[in-house]
Amino acid sequence: MTQPRTPLSLAAIALTLSAGMAMAHGDVAPQPVNTDGLPELAGGWEFENPFRDPSDPVWERALRIGDSAYNQNCARCHGLEVVSGGLAPDLRFLMAEEMDDEWYMERVRRGSGDRMPAYEDLMNQQAMWAIRTYIETRPDPDGIAEFMPRLRDIRDGLRAKQEAIAAGTATEADYAEEIAALHVELMEIAVAVPTMSGAPKADSIARRAAVILERGGDRSLREADETLTIGLSVAR
Repeated sequence: MTQPRTPLSLAAIALTLSAGMAMAHGDVAPQPVNTDGLPELAGGWEFENPFRDPSDPVWERALRIGDSAYNQNCARCHGLEVVSGGLAPDLRFLMAEEMDDEWYMERVRRGSGDRMPAYEDLMNQQAMWAIRTYIETRPDPDGIAEFMPRLRDIRDGLRAKQEAIAAGTATEADYAEEIAALHVELMEIAVAVPTMSGAPKADSIARRAAVILERGGDRSLREADETLTIGLSVAR
């Protein structure tokens, strides 16, 4: 069972991040972010993440843009999947609420110290909030740990199906009902996985694999297999 976490106070996060970011970023060249598909935010700078609601169709788009933008601009210091290796602060502990949103946006816009670059002239706020959406949807590793054996079994089953299809002993149509059932199971697992930030929905490997299977297509089994494989290999 996942143990409850005590949220860090904003002051504690501020002290930690200010100290860590000053040493962490080095000579990272900020990369441009394509925010096509996200709505214009023309009313000035937002104080709270406008893309937080997972029932809004734009949430998925913001998440994918944030994933790419984070990995191009932030992962080198803050870690893949926002899992810090100790060089920089673990941003998963920022709470998904207005106070921490304001603090996050101030740091991203203005920078922090000599090594955290200021992004205000390099990114629009849609890109910054997309990154925020990606950060706050990281799953709690304690919450997904109990599902890892089953996710590994699902991954192995997807691999076996690919091998049978490649060998000509089965077709994707033969597995249609089983794949549909796996999609439902993966979504049930995804719903049960909490975030570390308190955000309403976690972007876990279970959810990602379920989305791929639902989308379908010739590469869906392979892509779901790869998603689970990568996620299982970096899980900690």
